[in-house]
Amino acid sequence: MIERNLKLIIVLLVVISLAAYVLLVIIPRQSYNTARAIGKDFAEAFQFTPEVKVRNTIVLRQQTEIFELAALSQNFQHRYYWKNSWMGSTKQIEITGSFEAKCGYDLQQKFSIVLDDNKAVVYLPEPKILSLEALPDLTFKDENGYWNWVNADDRTNAVNAFIADARSYAAGASFLQDTKKVTEIKIRDLLKIHVDEVAVVYSEQVMQPAR
Repeated sequence: MIERNLKLIIVLLVVISLAAYVLLVIIPRQSYNTARAIGKDFAEAFQFTPEVKVRNTIVLRQQTEIFELAALSQNFQHRYYWKNSWMGSTKQIEITGSFEAKCGYDLQQKFSIVLDDNKAVVYLPEPKILSLEALPDLTFKDENGYWNWVNADDRTNAVNAFIADARSYAAGASFLQDTKKVTEIKIRDLLKIHVDEVAVVYSEQVMQPAR
């Protein structure tokens, strides 16, 4: 009887030891290997490595040689009316033209992935307009006042106002939402071979100190 109980105790200890080894060694090792594989995949796809955590442990730190990640390029037409009045006489310049807006992410802000079992939570900053370039198809239509005529300085002021108005339009259009959709599709495609579930969280982040 004692010998039988002793065998049961030994078997139980072996089972407990195996379970502890799986929980404390094998599973964390798999998670760390997954974190490193995710970092490699991001580096190949986006030319930067996000911070990757396994629960609360940082496995990879954010590394990048670029400061911005462009995710979407959008062309659009814009029209603007510049006006100036003097002594009851109004002059006007109508400007039309195309722009290319590049939208994406400031990589000096935190971009991180937290792994927890088979789920990945991706934290990234809100997308922004990275650049706005006027294309070489600007057209001008001048309308002089009776004694208030359009001059070269007016053209310069009108173009500056035109670009500022186009930037405001781009910021309020659907470009940033489209950027989120494109980014999430790419991220989910990258992570689907590593985890079963992906959640994306956007947040404003303070600038990280230089490394």
